[in-house]
Amino acid sequence: MGRLAQTEGLTEVQQEILAAVREFVDNEIIPVANTLEHADEYPTKIVEQMQEMGIFGLMIPEEYGGIGESLLTYALVVEEIARGWMSVSGIINTHFIVAYMLLQHGTDDQKQRYLPRMATGEVRGAFSMSEPGCGSDVAAITARATKREDGSFVLDGQKMWLTNGGTSTLVAVLMKTDEGADSVYRNMTTFLIEKEPGFGEVRPGLTIPGKIDKMGYKGVDTTELVMDGLELSADDVLGGDTGRGFYQMMDGVEVGRVNVAARACGLAQRAFELGIDYAQQRETFGKQIAQHQAVMFRLADMATKVESAHQMMIMAARKKDSGERNDLEAGMAKYLASEHCRDVVEDSFRIHGGYGYSKEYEIERLYREAPMLLIGEGTADIQRMIIGRRLLEDYKRRG
Repeated sequence: MGRLAQTEGLTEVQQEILAAVREFVDNEIIPVANTLEHADEYPTKIVEQMQEMGIFGLMIPEEYGGIGESLLTYALVVEEIARGWMSVSGIINTHFIVAYMLLQHGTDDQKQRYLPRMATGEVRGAFSMSEPGCGSDVAAITARATKREDGSFVLDGQKMWLTNGGTSTLVAVLMKTDEGADSVYRNMTTFLIEKEPGFGEVRPGLTIPGKIDKMGYKGVDTTELVMDGLELSADDVLGGDTGRGFYQMMDGVEVGRVNVAARACGLAQRAFELGIDYAQQRETFGKQIAQHQAVMFRLADMATKVESAHQMMIMAARKKDSGERNDLEAGMAKYLASEHCRDVVEDSFRIHGGYGYSKEYEIERLYREAPMLLIGEGTADIQRMIIGRRLLEDYKRRG
C-alpha cells in the first residue's frame, strides 16, 4: 500500500474496518471482477460476504441492528470496494441512500419496519427520480400518484435508471402529487414500494421489464420500473406527509454525491496502481517505460489527481458528518473526483498501450466504467450549476 489517498485522524475502529475491507477486496473481489463483469453476472457470493461483514448496515444506528458508523467511514469503505470493482459499490450505494432517507425522514413505524432488515441486507434498497423523458430536470417528472377518498394512492408512470432494480425489495420513487402548492417542488412525494426481487410483474401494478444493456457498470442490474394502477397505502408515504418528496430525495442525493466521489476515487486509485505497475514491467529502448520522462510525467499527474480527489471527498464527508450543509462540498467532490477519475483511467490506458485495448487486461474494464461516474447522481454540468449558485450566495455583492 503506497502513500496516496491516506486519511488522517481515523479512529482505531475505522482503521480496523478499512483494513478488513481492503483485505476482502484484494482477496475476494479483484481476482474475479473481470470474469464476472465480462459475463455481466451478478456477484452473489460477494454480496453474501458483504452481508456477513455488516457492510449493508454500516451507517444504520445500532438501535436498528446496524454498526452506526459515520458517512466518512462509509465513503472510505466504498472507495475500497470501488477499487476492486465499481459495480459492487453500486449495489450498496442505492441501498444506503434509501436507508439514509428512512433514517432522516421516515416515521418511527417505517424505521422499525425497514431499517433492521436493511442492516442485515435482507431488505435491499433502490430508488429513482429519473424518467425516460427527464434526468437531471427533476421538475419535469410525469409519473403521478392519485390520492383516493380513503387516503390510499394509485401510482401510474415509468421510472428509469434503477440500480438494483431487479434484486431490490424496497424501492423509493419520486412521484407527482397535486398538493396545490405554488411550487412544483412542493407537489412531489416519495413513496416506499415493497416488492419481490426479480423481473416481470413483481407485484400487482408494478413491472420491472429487465436489465438495461450498458457499455460498462455490468454485473449490477440497472432497470426501468413501470407502474400501472399500483395501489399503495398512506403508510407508504415516506415520512407520512405528502409534498416533501423533492427535499427528501435531494438530501439523499447529497450524500449519494459523496458516495459517487468515493467510487471515482477508488476507480482512479486502481487505474493508477495498474499503470505504475505496468510501467515498471514494460521495457522499450532498453529501459523501463517508467524511466521515460513522458511516462514519468503522466504518472505524476495521475498521482496528483488521485490525491486531490481523495482529500476533497473526505472533506465533503466530514462536513456532512458535522451536521453542516455540504451541497457545495459534495458537488465539488463529485465533480472533481469524476473528472479526475476519467483522466487517470485514460492515462493508465495510454501507458498500457495496445494491451489496454485487450479484455485480458483490467484497465479495459475500468475504461468502460469511468464514464458512468460523469453522469451518476447528476452530471458534471449540474454539479457546476450547484457550485456556481452556492458561490453566488456566499459571495453576494454588497453595496
